[in-house]
Amino acid sequence: MIRATCPTCGDVELRVHDVSVLLCATTNDGSYVFRCPECRAAISKPADPQVVDILIAAGVELLVWDMPAELDEVHHGAPICSDDLIEFHFLLESSIGVEALVNPKARLRP
Repeated sequence: MIRATCPTCGDVELRVHDVSVLLCATTNDGSYVFRCPECRAAISKPADPQVVDILIAAGVELLVWDMPAELDEVHHGAPICSDDLIEFHFLLESSIGVEALVNPKARLRP
């Protein structure tokens, strides 16, 4: 049995297959996740390397993941805002807007 803490229910006991260890291969940061057996909330907690090792030694499943490559991309211009999303929504509603998205060389007419 593995003892963990739910923010709502307090200390809970879990079986090995109720817990997963997540390890980021890019940063080597670890965490563990479980669903509280009492309130069914999904819980994620940070885990230092020692906790990761203990959980893996106990038989907890290890899931290794990488940071998305998009984080390393250089971005130009301002981030999109809600006005941009509204404009995009109206663009998608018009047949001219859809044509412009499919064929970027198409000229937009009001």
